Amino acid sequence: MRITSEADYAVRIVYRLAEKNGRIGAKEIAENVHVTMRFTLKILRKLVIAEIAKSYKGAGGGYTLARPADAISVLDVIEAIDGPVLLNKCLEGDMACSAEHVPDSCIFRGIWRELSEKVQASLAEESFADLIAGRKKS
Repeated sequence: MRITSEADYAVRIVYRLAEKNGRIGAKEIAENVHVTMRFTLKILRKLVIAEIAKSYKGAGGGYTLARPADAISVLDVIEAIDGPVLLNKCLEGDMACSAEHVPDSCIFRGIWRELSEKVQASLAEESFADLIAGRKKS
C-alpha cells in the first residue's frame, strides 16, 4: 500500500487548516504546504466534497475545517482522496480473487484484511487536534 502524493498533501493541508483554526486563503495554503495553486485547489475541492473542509467565497473567503479538528482523523483525509485503505486489491468489494480456483480459498486474504484493519485503526486514532497538540497516538 502506498499513499499517493495527493493524499500526503491533503493531510498537510488539513493540518494547516487545523493549525490556523480560522479562514485561510488557497494561496496561503499552497505556499505553506509547498504545492502548486492548481493542485491545492483540486485537493481542497475533494476535501469540501468529503465535508472535511468548507469553502467561503468572496472578499473574506477562504477555507476552514468543516468540523472540529478532533473529529477529523488522518484516515478520513486519506480515504477522501485515495479511497479505502487496503493492502491488496482482492479486498475491494467488486474485485475478483485471482486464487478463487484454489480449494479452501486463499489463505492470504485474511492476512491482508487483518493488516488493512490495523492500518485503518491506527490512522483513525490520529485526530488533527491530537497532532496539533503534539499528542501523536502511535
